Amino acid sequence: MDYYHEKQKEGLKKLKLLTGELPRFASEFFVGIADRTSILTRINYAYDLRIFFDYLKNEVFKKDVPSITLADLDALSVTDIEAYLQYLSIYEFRDNENINQERGKARKLSTLRSFFKYFFNKEKLTANTASKVSLPKLHEKGIIRLDVDEIASLLNEVESGANLTKKQKDYHAKYYKRDLAMLTLFLGTGIRISECVGLNINDIDFRNYSFKITRKGGNQAILYFSDEVADALSVYLDERVEIETAQDEEALFLSAQNRRIGVRAVENLVQKYSRIITPLKNITPHKLRSTYGTALYRETNDIYVVAEVLGHRDVNTTKKHYAAMSEDVRRDAAGKVKLRDKD
Repeated sequence: MDYYHEKQKEGLKKLKLLTGELPRFASEFFVGIADRTSILTRINYAYDLRIFFDYLKNEVFKKDVPSITLADLDALSVTDIEAYLQYLSIYEFRDNENINQERGKARKLSTLRSFFKYFFNKEKLTANTASKVSLPKLHEKGIIRLDVDEIASLLNEVESGANLTKKQKDYHAKYYKRDLAMLTLFLGTGIRISECVGLNINDIDFRNYSFKITRKGGNQAILYFSDEVADALSVYLDERVEIETAQDEEALFLSAQNRRIGVRAVENLVQKYSRIITPLKNITPHKLRSTYGTALYRETNDIYVVAEVLGHRDVNTTKKHYAAMSEDVRRDAAGKVKLRDKD
């Protein structure tokens, strides 16, 4: 079983456990949306709904979650859901204190909107009450990305390990080729972290400078890489093929235990190196993806190319993330057209 299908299997098991903590009718919702949502989306919905029904249990109906019915949901008012959003500002769930800012509240309200809409369309609710509640106002967040000089400094640090601690340097000596190949791949292609850890050796085609990935929704795509990426991958693969004890023989990137490297391990190594280069920026693998998207947009001035390469289904998603750069593009365009030569 390949990495993508293994993760699907794990996700379905997780979703089954989570739905077991919700009212019985919630299972119908997850079955109904299965064909148009990813397993990760459904798991996130389940997490959000678990908090919502815990709130109803303790603050509204004063009865156990399994006893809550669709009739109970139908009795909720707009004010009840607005009170829930206020509750999310600071709340306790299973002895842990949690805080939600506007984005966290907006996501949880979006989950409720989808949940209520499903049962309203099925005519099992008389009103779509959640849709009448306004989303919290979101403050625009700037895109965090590496500047050109920071990219070079990051790759130099990964290669040399010059500013690592003594303990980190011992580890670095064994794994810097892997780390350099991975970060060069992120910065040179803009792939997602899940796509990166899911890569197999036979997904790489050096003849055509391309590689095959499985996108979030399960669709496969062919992406292309540069000479610089090819060089870093080639150096790492020369070392990788000599590892005879690999438990995941097909996996491209291996952990210290010679298993397919995990998402958390990749996040940690990106943070380790980037903190040295730019301690004030919280650089994650997704921020490396944003760095690539920014560079590609600057080079092409074509938002549709960026959307295609990054695998955005809706170009509006791309526009939302890179709209702030349009001012730079317009300013640059203003100097492209010459009306008269100055002799």
